[in-house]
Amino acid sequence: MEQMTEFATNHYLLFSALGVILVLLAQNLIGGAFRSYELASPQQLAALVNHEDATVLDVRENKEYVDGHILNSIHIPLSELTRRLTELDKFKESPVVICCRSGHRSAQACGQLKKSGFEKIHNLEGGTLAWQDAGLPLNKT
Repeated sequence: MEQMTEFATNHYLLFSALGVILVLLAQNLIGGAFRSYELASPQQLAALVNHEDATVLDVRENKEYVDGHILNSIHIPLSELTRRLTELDKFKESPVVICCRSGHRSAQACGQLKKSGFEKIHNLEGGTLAWQDAGLPLNKT
């Protein structure tokens, strides 16, 4: 134990980095247990749409959406979501998959929808970037 203390004292930057890494690892492992939504891969999104009639909600900004979006997705930018939630009321009991560019904004939207009573919420893991990486098309109309 004395050697550990001496090591930590002599190499405080390395020891601090180890602490940060351990905290981030714990957050990653434990964080999923408190998430109020499911993650969906691009393939799972396709299956949800084809077999469970899931709705895709795209929360990217207008320019991003016009540059390419998942076919038949509903577009409501994250900045407008709270104001426009009533447009989605008819989907409260069916699966809703939320997407953005990389999955961060859609995670915020998942939280908002969960608080508003939506039951079956999924976040497209990796966003439209993962969708494209999987070789799946984006619609530009």
